[in-house]
Amino acid sequence: MSGRNVAMTTVAFIGLGHMGNPMAANLVKAGHTVLGFDLLPENLDTAKGNGVTIAANAEAAVADAEVVITMLPAGKHVLSVYESVVKTAKNGALFIDSSTIDVDSARKAHDIAQKNGLLSVDAPVSGGIGGAAAGTLTFMVGGSTEAFVKAEPVLKQMGARIVHCGEAGNGQAAKICNNMILGISMIGVSEAFALAEKLGLSHQALFDVASTSSGQCWSLTTYCPVPGPVPASPANNGYKPGFAAALMLKDLKLSQEAANSVGAATPLGAHAEEIYAQFGAAGNEGSDFSGIINYLRDAKRQG
Repeated sequence: MSGRNVAMTTVAFIGLGHMGNPMAANLVKAGHTVLGFDLLPENLDTAKGNGVTIAANAEAAVADAEVVITMLPAGKHVLSVYESVVKTAKNGALFIDSSTIDVDSARKAHDIAQKNGLLSVDAPVSGGIGGAAAGTLTFMVGGSTEAFVKAEPVLKQMGARIVHCGEAGNGQAAKICNNMILGISMIGVSEAFALAEKLGLSHQALFDVASTSSGQCWSLTTYCPVPGPVPASPANNGYKPGFAAALMLKDLKLSQEAANSVGAATPLGAHAEEIYAQFGAAGNEGSDFSGIINYLRDAKRQG
């Protein structure tokens, strides 16, 4: 991780789940005092083992913090926490929300912070649990230049790439658009491998051609949905996530909510949402999203 010359500070970290806990642990390793809170006792136990000081509640975690980081499931949770803690936050505290939520809620969270004299950024992440543990996440950041400049050194201690995407909410917009591409491309790659199997073409042969040709993409070369060609992909570990199909569906739903709100035509994004909804309804919510290939192999051809 880079950015280790930043001054040590007190950080409140609210939301210590699969992503939040390793992110908080990296801040502890960097020398910060981290006060954490989560509703689940098992998450608190893990955080405590990582050197996080456990607070009695979110308000207590925030009271002495210069930086407040949230990593929560949905916009309603972020807004609820912001409403409950801004009154007890220190003057000049910086709020960083790294949850993946809808753009409208992200902008409402910025408004709450601003009305209370606080700087804020929305900074969702890409890189998954592995990236969180390794400190190699990509942060897509929305907010004022002043807030970004203040947030960047802290984010660098949890990630390898920090991108300022523009005004409030634009970090979420970038995350949603990126993951819509990811969901669509994984379906396309999976369809190609399923077709290749029926045509008698080996996985390796297709990979060797497509990975060096016009079909090349991250879903193929880094996260190949069949065992063999990319040893580190979840396909070689029983499709254990990774990035769970339920999370991909969440992001695709957010992309369609955003598209509807601005009248954008995203027909492939809409169809990808339908396919992942069907995949999840068949009992695969906890499978890695690349496991969609197993669903596509069994799907009936239409027309």
